[in-house]
Parts: sequence; structure tokens; C-alpha cells
Amino acid sequence: MKTVLITGANRGLGLGMVKYLTQQNKAEKIFATCRNASEELTKLSEKHQNLHILHLDVKQLETYGDFASKIKQLLGNDGLNLLINNAGVTTKFTKLSLVKEDQLMDNFTVNTVAPIILTKTLLPLLIQAADVNSEKPVGANRAAVINMSSVLGSIAQNDQGGFYPYRCSKAALNAATKSMSLDLKKNQILVACMHPGWVRTDMGGKNAPLDVDTSINGIFNTINKLGEGDSGKFLQYDGSELPW
Repeated sequence: MKTVLITGANRGLGLGMVKYLTQQNKAEKIFATCRNASEELTKLSEKHQNLHILHLDVKQLETYGDFASKIKQLLGNDGLNLLINNAGVTTKFTKLSLVKEDQLMDNFTVNTVAPIILTKTLLPLLIQAADVNSEKPVGANRAAVINMSSVLGSIAQNDQGGFYPYRCSKAALNAATKSMSLDLKKNQILVACMHPGWVRTDMGGKNAPLDVDTSINGIFNTINKLGEGDSGKFLQYDGSELPW
């Protein structure tokens, strides 16, 4: 992959993705977006000249146009090979009797609306990459969008209830991913959604069974293997397909 953009890259899975790409020399240009850069992300950018930290609050949709203009200048004629919509928020278990409107709206804005609108805004750059790399098969080396979802967004596997804001927002993101895969097929752009596993991060908590490195290695191994027939799928980090 020549160019990769990751949202929510200041900590957790997003930071893990940036570390993987820089350490493995997997991309010529890496764009890490966040509201506030962590010390660890800043130090990485000082070591790796191909890592660009860009400010982006995904809830501020009105800033996306200016953000896309900055990215376009940095990309030049390459276009954007891989967009990873990783930024996300979650709430606690949230029983029906306790769920609040502001929780629902906040989760939908960050987890569903932002990935859709950001993909729409950056679409010309994804199409450019698909055209520039037209000799390559459909996939991340040409042009792809990966929406980081969750197994909690699976309706078929919901056997516990609760988690209304998070479950609903991720189920909606899955639906959006399917539509994107159909809409962008003519542009030869792959789109898939992926569950990273239950990972020990600030969001996943200390009791999660997976460490960040295991999840990230699996995610990128899976991304690298994706082909045209995988567009529109809901996948786990290890490549296994999940039920909607």
C-alpha cells in the first residue's frame, strides 16, 4: 500500500495500526488523524517522516472539506489506497430503562454518520488511487475502505441485549458498508467492515482476552488478503466471516 489514512489514531487500535505500518514499512505515506495527538503518536512521527498527524474531530462534519483538501495536497497524484474508519465511541451496558437520547445520538454521530460522510468526502481520492493502480486487482493495494465495526453490531449474535447506543450504531455501520460495497463496485473500490476482537484497550477494558498486537497483526493480514469477492463482507480480525 502506498497511502493509508486511519482515523482515531492517538490511542488503542488506531495507534496500534500506526505502529504496525511504521515498524513493518508497509506504507509510503501514513495519515494519522485524531483530536489531540498523544505523546506516543507524536514520538512516532518524529521517527518516521512518512507519518503525518492531522487534526480531525470526526463529529465536526463541517470541517471534512478542508481536511480533504489538505490530504489531497499531501497525496499528490497517488490518491488514497486505504481508508480505515477506526474512530469510535461506546457506552456501558446500557439497559433499556437507562438508555439516554444523547448517548444514542453521540454513538450514531461518531460510529455511523462520520464514516459515511468522511468516505463520501474522500471518495475522489479513493477513485484516483483505483485509477492510478488499475493494473492491480481489487483490494487494499488498489483502493479500499475498511470500517471498523464490532460483533456487538451483529443482530444474529445478540443474545444478551443492552448496549443500545453501540449495538445500533455498529449495526447501522454494517448496513452502510454493504451499500458502499455495491455503490463503489463500478469504481473498483473494495469495502468491508471488520470486528477487531475484544481487545485490551481503553475502550475494550482490562479483562479483554486479546492484546493489541495480536488484533492488529490479524487485521492487516486479513486486509492484505481481501479481494473483489470479499467486498461487502463482515469479517473478524482473523478473516472469518461474521453473521449480520
